[in-house]
Amino acid sequence: MEVSNTKQQHQSASISLTKPVRCIVKLGGAAITCKNELETINEENLKTVSSQLRQSMTTGSNSGEVLGMDWSKQPGESEISSTLSDFEDRPVVDSSPFIVVHGAEGIPSIGMSPFSCGWSTRERNIASADLSAVAKAIESGLVPVLHGDAVLDDLLDCTILSGDAIISHLAAHLKPEYVVFLTDVSGVYDRPPSDPNAVLLREIAVAKDGSWSIEKPTFQNKNKQVETSVAAHDTTGGMLTKISEAAAIAKLGIDVYIVKAATSHAFKAFSGELKGNLPEDWLGTAIRFSNK
Repeated sequence: MEVSNTKQQHQSASISLTKPVRCIVKLGGAAITCKNELETINEENLKTVSSQLRQSMTTGSNSGEVLGMDWSKQPGESEISSTLSDFEDRPVVDSSPFIVVHGAEGIPSIGMSPFSCGWSTRERNIASADLSAVAKAIESGLVPVLHGDAVLDDLLDCTILSGDAIISHLAAHLKPEYVVFLTDVSGVYDRPPSDPNAVLLREIAVAKDGSWSIEKPTFQNKNKQVETSVAAHDTTGGMLTKISEAAAIAKLGIDVYIVKAATSHAFKAFSGELKGNLPEDWLGTAIRFSNK
């Protein structure tokens, strides 16, 4: 399968960070909201994901702790410390740099609207994106939180910039070690996961020309296509778009993991435990560049 290779004249300035980004995480709407209910957060999933992010961020840090920034919480409501005195005499960069696309809580995060930060498109392709604010947040020890947004388009006046497109652009310019897409299913299937015969694809290989193929499991038909469906309320293309964006990232030599949110499998992806051969008991989809 071919990944669209539309030429984009990005105006993103060269970004130099003192500490490389370890991981960019995409929280899919289906992973942290109840999509069959209007504007309803899946609080249990969101809390679990936030907790796993905190633990992953502190891996290898000096203090083993990430401070929260929600001073609206009352004492005893959260195990995350968030008083002003807790920030005194603390190094600002004491954890692995992460970027979150969509949203989180309980971590030192700062929300960034792509529209307000000057992102724009041309025929729905990113034309301009000022990443200086993202870089400043990371250098200050904060976690930038971006989200899909309505942005100005040079030809269409206005369009939707998806979180998947944002994460692909960030990966291309900030070169994280790996990228994690969180969703409400275990990964990519050969057909809609609601089908009882659906098979989880454990590994997808991306070639130099951007085409991708199923590596594991092995199917008799080597050119087997992935059947997908898009919900009526999904304005950004669904799983097929996600696979295409993930393949574009993997082509850069950055491993991508698509995994179910709020699971031990997601935590392993956050923590960098999936480098090399995938554990046999891991449930998810790894998308990697292949020199074959």
